[in-house]
Amino acid sequence: MKAFLISDNHDTLVLMKLAGIKGVVAHGREESLNAFSRALAMRDLGVLLVTEIVAETVPDKVGEMRRSGKPPLLVEIPDRHGSRRGEDFLTRYIREAIGVRLE
Repeated sequence: MKAFLISDNHDTLVLMKLAGIKGVVAHGREESLNAFSRALAMRDLGVLLVTEIVAETVPDKVGEMRRSGKPPLLVEIPDRHGSRRGEDFLTRYIREAIGVRLE
């Protein structure tokens, strides 16, 4: 099972390559969609990493993958500038996903 990265910047790609994860840099919607197609064509892909900025450019594709429940596992990661999500991202995500409020 392999992992693949779709990044919006070269620095994140280089870091993941050092960890043995291949990937591509994509800017804009069209390049991001092409990168998704390329990644999803991989037969043994288990984890698809995407930077938050890439995920923001193709929210429909990200939503489609999450709703399908099929492999690969989609993981959004921050880039070198840090997370663009709010501090309460995880609790909001859990609340939206399963309706449980964490105190």
